[in-house]
Formats: sequence, C-alpha cells, structure tokens
Amino acid sequence: MKLLSAAQTRALDQATIQAQHITSTDLMERAADAVTSWLLDELLLDYDTAIHVCCGPGNNGGDGLAVARNLHRAGYAVQLWLLPAARHSADFSHQQQQLPAELPAREIDPNKLPALAAGAVVVDALFGTGLSRPLAGVAAALVRHINEAGATVVAVDMPSGLLADAPQPADSAVVRANYTLSFELPKLAFLLPQNAGFVGDWQLLPIGLDPEVIRNTPVDKHFVTAEDLRGRLPKRPKFSHKGTFGHALLLAGSKGKMGAAVLATQACLRAGVGLITTRVPAVGYDILQISAPEAMCLADSASDHISELPELTPYAAIGIGPGLGQHDDTREVLHQLLTTATVPLVIDADALNLLGAHPELQKLLPPDSLLTPHPKEFERLVGEPARDDYHRLEQLRAFVGRTSCYCIIKGAYTVLAAPDGTLYFNSTGNPGMATGGSGDVLTGLLLALRAHKNLSPLDAALLGLHAHGRAGDLALPHTGHTGLLASDIVRFIGPALEELMSE
Repeated sequence: MKLLSAAQTRALDQATIQAQHITSTDLMERAADAVTSWLLDELLLDYDTAIHVCCGPGNNGGDGLAVARNLHRAGYAVQLWLLPAARHSADFSHQQQQLPAELPAREIDPNKLPALAAGAVVVDALFGTGLSRPLAGVAAALVRHINEAGATVVAVDMPSGLLADAPQPADSAVVRANYTLSFELPKLAFLLPQNAGFVGDWQLLPIGLDPEVIRNTPVDKHFVTAEDLRGRLPKRPKFSHKGTFGHALLLAGSKGKMGAAVLATQACLRAGVGLITTRVPAVGYDILQISAPEAMCLADSASDHISELPELTPYAAIGIGPGLGQHDDTREVLHQLLTTATVPLVIDADALNLLGAHPELQKLLPPDSLLTPHPKEFERLVGEPARDDYHRLEQLRAFVGRTSCYCIIKGAYTVLAAPDGTLYFNSTGNPGMATGGSGDVLTGLLLALRAHKNLSPLDAALLGLHAHGRAGDLALPHTGHTGLLASDIVRFIGPALEELMSE
C-alpha cells in the first residue's frame, strides 16, 4: 500500500476525476457518504447525541458540510460551525448551497466559541492534507477549545493542524482526534510516534480512487499489509528435507543473558530453518540444549561470553547479537565475522552497540546485511539523536545509503529501509509486544528467512517483520496485552508465516 505525499494525494483526486469522468463534487459526495456511514456504524450515535461539525473554508470543509447534511437528513441533531474566511473553495461554496434551510451554518465567533459538552461528537473538517503552515488566530483557538472539551473527536482526512509531510512546531495547535478517517490510503504522519496523540485510531475509507493511477504513482514509502506479501513465501515442496531450508548460525548469549539466545534460537526454529547451530559461552551450553533440543549447540572456550568465531563454511546465514555482551574479545569476533562472512548477516542488540561504539566497524558491513535496532540503538549507530521522527527517517536513509545494508527501526510501525532508500512500514503487531525478548524473537525469525535460498533480502525482511507482528496479534487473545511474553510470540510464528505462503 503506497504512502503518498500531500501533493500526490491532490493529484490522485484530480486523476480519478478525469479517469472516471466525474466531477469534484461527485468525489466529495463519495467521501461524505463514507464518513457518514462510518459515524453511524462505528459510533452508534443516538438521535439525541450532540453532533458538532466544524468546517474550514476549503475542500475539507466541503466534506464536512456534506457530512452535516447527510446526518441532518438521517434525523440527527447537527450543529454546523464555519471558520470565518474571506474566500472559500468552489466545492465548499457548492456544498453550502445544498444545505437545507433548517440546518443553519453559524460562523464561529472568536469571543464566544461553541459550547461542546463532554458527551458530544465533534467532526473536525477544518483543514486536510493541504495545510502547509501552523494554525493561527481563530482556527488555533477553536482547535485548543475542541481539545479541552472532552468530546469524542473524529477528524476527516487529517487532524486539523497536523502537517502531512513534515513536523510542525512543538507548540502548534493540532486537533487531538480519537479517530482519524483517511480516504483509501494512509498518510505518513499516521505512522510516526510523535503524532500518536493527534491521530488516535486511524481508519481507511474506500471512495473509489482510481487504482490504475495509484499503481502508476511512483513512491519511496510503503505501508505493507498481508495483501502485499501473500504468496511471496514459497510453500514447502513435498520432497523437501532439512537441507532445503538452510543451516543458520547464531552467535548469542552471555552470562545472565542466555534467555536472549534461547528465544532467538526457538524463533529461528519456528520460522522454518532447516538447521540451526547456536554458538554460546560455555555457561550457556546446558541451558540451550535443554531449552531448544532441536538446535545444535557450539560452546565457546570462554565461560561467560563468546570469544571465538567458529568455522563459517556450512552456514547459509549468520545472526549475531542477542544477549551477546560487549567484551573486547566479543568485539574481535564481530570484526572477524564482518571481514570473513560470505553469507547474509542479521545483526542485533549488543552487536549493534559494538558497531555504535566502534564506528570503524561499520565500514566493514557486507552489503545486504540486515540490522535490527530499536530507536536508542539506532541513535548509537549514527552517533546523534534525532530532532524528530522525520529527521530519524532521514538518518535511516542516509545510513543505508552509506552502508548498502537493510536496516529497520523497531516500533509500533516498524520501518525497514532498503539500500536504495525506499521505506517500508509494517502493519502488524500490538502494544503487548513491548516486552523483553520480543526483539530477540525477531532476530531469530529473520535469520531463518535469510537462510532461505528462495527469498530475496527484501522479501525475507518484509515477511519476517509482518510475521513477527502477526504472531503477536495471534497470541493476544490468549494472553491480553499485559500478559503477552516473547515466548508467546514464538508459539505463533508458524501460523503467521503459513498465512503468507503460496501454493
């Protein structure tokens, strides 16, 4: 699913109008009908619910006028409020002319803002994706008034005041919506942590935007769904054997952190690797043999951490990092791995911290390596904190361009950057997965897919991210958000991957 810029979104609307031989008013009516249906179906409005529709002077306001008209005709008590403006868009003016006489549109008085009861519903149709600067004057005052009211706020297309493609100043007035209703496609702004308090629960409403135009619109950002991935994971042939699906090597664990090695190993097994050998310090040998009997175990000569790199010849992919520690001889193991490995690498946790502490090692990263940092680990990798989430994406693109690697930043919408700078946001997962060990599970899962000879680096990464989040979603009904453990994610990796298999 493509993520369009504000300019591309406007162009898509115009191209749909031309391709389908409709008017801009027709498209606006589709949008208004979709919003009205959502309000009635999802909010289950009572006829005595106070509904306030707040409209700006542009096409977003025109959407709001049509929604207000629809609700009024359906028998709901609607109060319609208009921002004062010297000019209005043509579609706004058309929609205003269609209002029934018994539905008055009142201009907002900055000295006497509308009374909004806590149980009311406010439809925010002030400004959509076309906004290019922070709100000011009466618009800003109204937005702050809405935020303080305690009403249920539904934003049409975008929360007013939120910029579609860039951050706004920290003190800007932005609607804090409970729900945001986007048309056909999501917006980048919905996927960034800094905007979560504005966007709320976002929903996609289909309005028939032209699919051919969408297909032909070039983008460098995607929101990846199961529909995008289904069929990319080949189904296992009847006469396959353990050698068919690769032999992975995992270097993980140190004294007190053997759980990370166990979870990553179990996840790799559940993700379908043919064989896995896990290299652990001597202290972890019994632990791993008991916890993951399906895996082979190589004990290091050092007791408490990994100090030696084993022979690399038999392996199809190598993972390093979970619970590894940052000892000097462990750093040397990482150095040797980077300079001698000829198979795909998955690099996580303390291996990332070693790369951050020793930037000279980053120059040794083999192309197409997959790095899996959380935001703080990524900050250590690049050596500076991000100003905001948009800046972090710029840093991410610069990093993969410099290293020719794939790199993800873990979060609610984990983002993967490919070496060409294209960004892919994952659509699965839930807050229950914010628990220790979840990242170790992801490393093991990705390692299994990178060992798969029939998967490209990009497909392996995308399938792994999706299956990791999906496994957490499948576990959720059994555990709840609070009780979800990393081992629960491991349990459901197989079913999550099965959903994506092709015949």
